[in-house]
Amino acid sequence: MSYRLSRLMSTATAAYGGYALAQPAHLWQFLGADRKEREGLELLARSYGVRDLAVSALGIFGRSDRTVRAAMLLRIAMDLGDAALLAPRTDHEDVRRKLLAATLGWAGLNTLALLVDSARDR
Repeated sequence: MSYRLSRLMSTATAAYGGYALAQPAHLWQFLGADRKEREGLELLARSYGVRDLAVSALGIFGRSDRTVRAAMLLRIAMDLGDAALLAPRTDHEDVRRKLLAATLGWAGLNTLALLVDSARDR
C-alpha cells in the first residue's frame, strides 16, 4: 500500500474527528468563546468530526493513490479554510496564534506528507 505518510496523517485526523464528536466543547474552550457562542461552536466541532472522519476514511482506506491524494487535498483545503474563518473570530492574540498554529501546522504537515509520498511514487 503506497502513500504511507498520507495514510498516517489521515489516521491522526480521524482520531481528532472522533475527539471532536466526543468532546465538542473543546472548540469553544480553545477559542475562549462567550457563553452565547458555545452552542454554535459545539455544532461546528461536531461537523468537523463528521467531515474529518469521512475524508480520513478515504485517505486511510482508499484503494487508489488518486483517492488518497484527493483526500489529502481536501484535508489541506479544509484546514486552510478553518484558519481563514476562525482566526478573525477572536480578539485574543494568543488564542489567534494558537489557532493559526494548529490549523496551518496541520495543513503544513499534510502538505509535507503528500509531497513526500508523491515524490516516492514517481
